[in-house]
Amino acid sequence: MTSPTLSVATWNINSVRLRMPIVERFLTEQAPDVLCLQEIKCQEDQFPYEAFRALGYEHFAVHGQKGYHGVATVAKVPIRDFSRHDWQDNGEARHIGVELTDPAHQGMIVENVYVPAGGDIPDREQNVKFGQKLDFFERMTRWADTVDRPTLIVGDFNVAPLESDVWSHKQLLKVVSHTPIEVDTLQRFMDAHGWADIGRQHIAAPERYYSWWSYRSKDWKANDRGRRLDHMWASPELAAQAVAHHVHEGARDWEKPSDHVPLVTEFAL
Repeated sequence: MTSPTLSVATWNINSVRLRMPIVERFLTEQAPDVLCLQEIKCQEDQFPYEAFRALGYEHFAVHGQKGYHGVATVAKVPIRDFSRHDWQDNGEARHIGVELTDPAHQGMIVENVYVPAGGDIPDREQNVKFGQKLDFFERMTRWADTVDRPTLIVGDFNVAPLESDVWSHKQLLKVVSHTPIEVDTLQRFMDAHGWADIGRQHIAAPERYYSWWSYRSKDWKANDRGRRLDHMWASPELAAQAVAHHVHEGARDWEKPSDHVPLVTEFAL
């Protein structure tokens, strides 16, 4: 008898209502069991539930706000709301955690997070947003130290930690998302729970691995100035059950794309 498998996807969709056609395409082509979305940019009552139901996704956990931010987790398998942390202590909708409730998936926790971008100046004194980003990670780090369940945390972390996670390490060292202080802060978060970076377990450095390409780049594919801002990290025991990981770069070429592409991890549970 084979072990049941579970596939989980994460995608910063940059407005779920605007980009529902490509979400439908992705779900039709890839059919993950669980999809974690960031930057849905709508309130909970505006979320396109019926469009997801039509594709077989009948379980929802949505934490939205008007016009900005917002996260949502939709699933084919039963889930329940598990956590809603306010990592900035300012009321922004940037986190939703769910528990998978069917026996086959052993009460696995999936945390879906959208970390602030942090503005343009990598200095806390000159840029309040950068300080908020670092504080966000510090609160997550304190939380990670207490995690005692098999947990997957996914989302837009807005940090590309490794040299091979960016198109030019030297040129981006002073650019927010790849600065040494952000990389160090992210590493402390990783160490607090011993998270395993599933993406890099399957696409080992120094192999190129990007998940975001700026809209400002006229030909994203030719220029390929990407960064790995999106991540899927797991508790050690859960990470050992990850059997495949995919980066769907082609979605960056779809009509009216997000500037991020989806990541999918498959688990044998």
